[in-house]
Amino acid sequence: MRHPSQEILALHAGGDLGWLERWKTARHLSGCDVCRDEVSAYQEVREVLPELNQMPEVPWNRLAAEMRANIRLGLAAGECVRPGEQVQESPLFNGARAVVAFAGVFAMLLAAAVLERPVPVHASEPMVQATDSGIQRRSGDRAFGLMHPGAQAQDVTYSVGAQGTVGARYVDSETGAITMTKVYVE
Repeated sequence: MRHPSQEILALHAGGDLGWLERWKTARHLSGCDVCRDEVSAYQEVREVLPELNQMPEVPWNRLAAEMRANIRLGLAAGECVRPGEQVQESPLFNGARAVVAFAGVFAMLLAAAVLERPVPVHASEPMVQATDSGIQRRSGDRAFGLMHPGAQAQDVTYSVGAQGTVGARYVDSETGAITMTKVYVE
């Protein structure tokens, strides 16, 4: 004989099972004294719980009066410690603070402008160039090239970047493969 789980017995005691599960559990309880005692213990606990859950009556008006009295007492005690002293609020940016803040911001902007000024580099001749046969890097009378075999010059798309890059894209007419190359110069 297989006994229902503790959860099923507790749900049966509270009447929270579906009709099929309730019928199966009731059929089991008719022949099992141990499970029947367990369900009756759950039912006894369910009867006691509402009494334990009730909150005791709180005299809200009396509590509010006590809180007001305590606040007044605290304010009066504060007056005794510093009689007649007025708290003077200072503005967030008075004259000296505003000058210091402005000087700090100005110094940061000046430092950023001086430190981030790029030094231009002028090349006497093109360092990288696109030709009919590919991309070449020249230095004096020497050249290093990246050729485009299998591509017609009119089918190659070149792209030039401002940082010294040259790229080429083309579709190989024989294989249909797409080839993309990019040359970076430092």
